Amino acid sequence: MKTKPKSNPGLSASANKKKSTALSKKEVGGRIKKQYLKGKPECKVTFKLPKEAAANAKSVSIVGDFNGWDANKSPMKRLKNGDFTVNISLPCNNEYRFRYLINNERWENDWFADKYIPNCFGCDDSVVVV
Repeated sequence: MKTKPKSNPGLSASANKKKSTALSKKEVGGRIKKQYLKGKPECKVTFKLPKEAAANAKSVSIVGDFNGWDANKSPMKRLKNGDFTVNISLPCNNEYRFRYLINNERWENDWFADKYIPNCFGCDDSVVVV
């Protein structure tokens, strides 16, 4: 019987992403959804952090370029299934670095980010391209 690979906090986000590709998006429960608005150069982006990535989380915020890396500006809502989600409208034709802050102490990348870019702290930031 095959077992699902698990995210390893000791690995870089790109290494964890490679491991998680064995899981389908449905199994993991998370992905970034983009809805481009007609008549506006904006994209409504739905970010979702799956419960597997936010085990035992009481609070999750998304922080990034789009909110000045302020953990108080974009708190995420906990869904009944344990996932966390938030919708953010972003100007199009840009790339935005971001990460999830769990319980104001632990950082997590998006398992299905468009790409990853190394940051000055020795790990990777998730990137959404709109």
